[in-house]
Amino acid sequence: MRTELFAIGDIHGQITLFKEMLTHWNEATQQLLLIGDLGDRGENPKACFILADELVNKKGAIWIKGNHEEMLLNFLEQPEKTNDRYIMNGGLKTLETLLHEGVEDEYSPTEMAMLIVGRYPTLKQRLTSLPLYYEWGNFVFVHAGVDLTKKDWKQTSPRDFVWIREPFHSMKNKTGKTIVFGHTITPSLYGDNQTSDLWIKDNKIGIDGGAVYGGSLLGVVFDKTTMLKHYKLVNNGYVWDTKRESKEKIKD
Repeated sequence: MRTELFAIGDIHGQITLFKEMLTHWNEATQQLLLIGDLGDRGENPKACFILADELVNKKGAIWIKGNHEEMLLNFLEQPEKTNDRYIMNGGLKTLETLLHEGVEDEYSPTEMAMLIVGRYPTLKQRLTSLPLYYEWGNFVFVHAGVDLTKKDWKQTSPRDFVWIREPFHSMKNKTGKTIVFGHTITPSLYGDNQTSDLWIKDNKIGIDGGAVYGGSLLGVVFDKTTMLKHYKLVNNGYVWDTKRESKEKIKD
């Protein structure tokens, strides 16, 4: 019986750190939860998608929908309309690992989307089926946050569940739940652009340590009432080159 939950922050293609973090997961007693943003940027987005899909199918893991999953799904459904935005946000690395390097110069957005759907027939279905949040005892797990201006946080719009930043970070949490989220890197939440620890404030816990940028991958263990412990894997390996993205990108 799984009496605990093990949550992992934004991975963004960092397959080596992902696999290392899983060594701390007790499969027998802990429900595994991935907070979203498995791909785009990073070391190998394809490998992260494949591993996450196996964990959901074979181990009952929960994979929360992130904004980068949404952008990939949008690309597959409307490639010509969304291509530029997706590329500006690290999507080219995903396209290259799903297909091959230099693919952007060889195929049109429509051709790339068709090739991916044909080669990975279950990927689009997986992206479409991802939940927007997960409740576990006193906790709510969500990629970006919730709309705290709503009387009922469950009325948050689908877009805000995967994209919101402010006013979620600064607004008083009166939901009665502790909200565990990723999306905004903790170095940004701390305001110093370097502290990659958990960010804890007002019954909110930020778990995106900015691993892909040279920060940390964070893993946190909860029971139904309390945060029990956490793991911090400092990225001493692959670091994403931000020069590959446009200066006009929409961050994270």
